[in-house]
Amino acid sequence: MERVEDDVAFGLENRAWSPEAMRSRVPQALAEVGLAGTSRQRSRKLSGGQQQRLALAGALAPRPGSLVLDEPTANLDAGGSAELMRLLAAIRASRAATLVLIEHQVDRAWPLADVVLALGADGRSIDVGDPSDVLARSGEAMRAAGIWLPGDEAERGVFPSSASDTAEPSERDPLLSARGVRFGYDRADPVVRDVTLDVDGGERIALVGPNGSGKSTLGRLLVGLLRPDYGSIALGGSDPARLPAATLARHAGYVFQEPERQFLAQTVGEEVRLGLTGEERERVDDLMTRLALPLDRFETRSPYRLSGGEQRRLSLACVLVRRPEVLVLDEPTFGQDRHGYEGLLGILGEHLADGAALIAATHDARLVRDVADRILEMEDGWIIRDDAALPARVAG
Repeated sequence: MERVEDDVAFGLENRAWSPEAMRSRVPQALAEVGLAGTSRQRSRKLSGGQQQRLALAGALAPRPGSLVLDEPTANLDAGGSAELMRLLAAIRASRAATLVLIEHQVDRAWPLADVVLALGADGRSIDVGDPSDVLARSGEAMRAAGIWLPGDEAERGVFPSSASDTAEPSERDPLLSARGVRFGYDRADPVVRDVTLDVDGGERIALVGPNGSGKSTLGRLLVGLLRPDYGSIALGGSDPARLPAATLARHAGYVFQEPERQFLAQTVGEEVRLGLTGEERERVDDLMTRLALPLDRFETRSPYRLSGGEQRRLSLACVLVRRPEVLVLDEPTFGQDRHGYEGLLGILGEHLADGAALIAATHDARLVRDVADRILEMEDGWIIRDDAALPARVAG
């Protein structure tokens, strides 16, 4: 629905709730998911994480007897994830509803479970039962299948070193620079405020901050998908917003938080080859195999019939195959099991070792720890923290 409060009320209206009951329950449901005070806002103006909270509010509003949540923390910041788990714990404690939670973030989800069902890649059950019994019986089999287990978040992933690990500060111009960038979907209400930064080849930047802080918008500005209201952006010396699409795609790649937003073709094979040169086409088979989307199985599949994790890997393949100099990824690890995560790290590491730069907008603390050598933190459109391995390279 167009407005936040109408979206939450939609399910209640279909259940014939009275207007008085809805006026009481809608703000209550919004407050439960951390969206208090947003009733009159436009749904499409919310960030991806805020939209996820809105979907949760709509599901929770009628107080259902059964609640199925598919990766509910995927795009939520740390505070939102913790708040959601507290809410689910309260529902569990009161036995107000049966909860079915599909989740890769098992450190958060495991303590809530009365029963754990572990599924293999073929959809068959590896084990089912009491959480501690399942872990004792089948922990190794689950890990071999790529399932994250409690405690795995403390392990470091294997990420190849990049050019920036050993490089000295360079006198060359940065790959990407922003000067005094400000932008608002409504100019009177800026989403990005006076951002100034430089990005060098080989840098691995984690763009962090709460839902609605401006991370996705900044990422789109940096690769020319949006044009600043004030300030300037230079990609290889040119304004990315003015580059022809084919040229821009080979200098910068952007992967949306919602991968289905960038699909254009009817099959996976057509999608990953769309607009490629002959040399780029030669990379497709190997890249798709390494991303666990081998074309002998996925060639004729519809991108829209893939799982969420598979859609994410396909969207990454469509960008990585062009080997852009700057790679901006919005929540690149959501929906990924251990195998998908480790495969992604390997491919990104090789790409960055060739001198490309990575900017990853993420709430995944594991990715930040394993990959980033510089952290940019945003809040209310401002960059409030810039921790760089080489501070001298940071402008402003």
